[in-house]
Amino acid sequence: MHSKTPEQVKQEFISQGIPVATWAENHGFIPQEVYKVLNGQSKGNFGRAHQIAVALGLKPAPKQEKVTV
Repeated sequence: MHSKTPEQVKQEFISQGIPVATWAENHGFIPQEVYKVLNGQSKGNFGRAHQIAVALGLKPAPKQEKVTV
Protein backbone atom coordinates (compact mmCIF):
# COMPACT_ATOMS: atom_id res chain seq x y z
CA MET A 1 0.00 0.00 0.00
CA HIS A 2 1.37 3.38 -0.99
CA SER A 3 1.12 6.30 1.37
CA LYS A 4 -0.86 9.33 0.27
CA THR A 5 0.30 12.91 0.37
CA PRO A 6 -1.51 15.42 2.60
CA GLU A 7 -2.72 17.17 -0.56
CA GLN A 8 -4.26 13.94 -1.86
CA VAL A 9 -6.06 13.40 1.44
CA LYS A 10 -7.39 16.99 1.40
CA GLN A 11 -8.66 16.50 -2.17
CA GLU A 12 -10.42 13.27 -1.13
CA PHE A 13 -12.21 15.13 1.66
CA ILE A 14 -13.28 17.82 -0.82
CA SER A 15 -14.41 15.36 -3.51
CA GLN A 16 -16.41 13.33 -0.98
CA GLY A 17 -17.85 16.43 0.69
CA ILE A 18 -16.60 15.39 4.11
CA PRO A 19 -15.38 18.12 6.47
CA VAL A 20 -12.07 17.29 8.15
CA ALA A 21 -13.65 18.04 11.53
CA THR A 22 -16.42 15.50 10.91
CA TRP A 23 -13.93 12.83 9.87
CA ALA A 24 -11.82 13.58 12.95
CA GLU A 25 -14.75 13.29 15.35
CA ASN A 26 -16.00 10.10 13.68
CA HIS A 27 -12.55 8.55 14.19
CA GLY A 28 -12.11 9.71 17.79
CA PHE A 29 -9.59 12.46 17.06
CA ILE A 30 -9.59 16.15 17.92
CA PRO A 31 -10.05 18.15 14.69
CA GLN A 32 -7.15 20.50 15.51
CA GLU A 33 -4.80 17.50 15.77
CA VAL A 34 -5.89 16.28 12.33
CA TYR A 35 -5.40 19.74 10.79
CA LYS A 36 -1.88 19.90 12.26
CA VAL A 37 -0.97 16.57 10.64
CA LEU A 38 -2.53 17.54 7.28
CA ASN A 39 -0.83 20.93 7.25
CA GLY A 40 2.59 19.60 8.22
CA GLN A 41 2.74 21.30 11.61
CA SER A 42 2.93 17.86 13.19
CA LYS A 43 5.04 15.23 11.43
CA GLY A 44 2.97 12.32 12.73
CA ASN A 45 5.97 10.37 13.95
CA PHE A 46 4.73 9.47 17.43
CA GLY A 47 1.64 9.02 19.57
CA ARG A 48 -1.74 10.36 18.50
CA ALA A 49 -0.23 12.27 15.58
CA HIS A 50 1.13 8.98 14.24
CA GLN A 51 -2.25 7.30 14.75
CA ILE A 52 -3.88 10.12 12.78
CA ALA A 53 -1.31 9.88 9.97
CA VAL A 54 -1.94 6.12 9.69
CA ALA A 55 -5.73 6.57 9.75
CA LEU A 56 -5.50 9.20 7.00
CA GLY A 57 -3.28 6.95 4.89
CA LEU A 58 -0.26 9.25 5.13
CA LYS A 59 1.84 6.56 6.77
CA PRO A 60 1.65 2.77 6.58
CA ALA A 61 0.28 0.91 9.57
CA PRO A 62 3.08 -0.36 11.81
CA LYS A 63 4.00 -3.97 11.30
CA GLN A 64 3.29 -6.25 14.21
CA GLU A 65 6.42 -7.74 15.70
CA LYS A 66 6.40 -11.45 16.27
CA VAL A 67 7.14 -12.46 19.82
CA THR A 68 8.87 -15.78 20.18
CA VAL A 69 8.76 -17.63 23.46
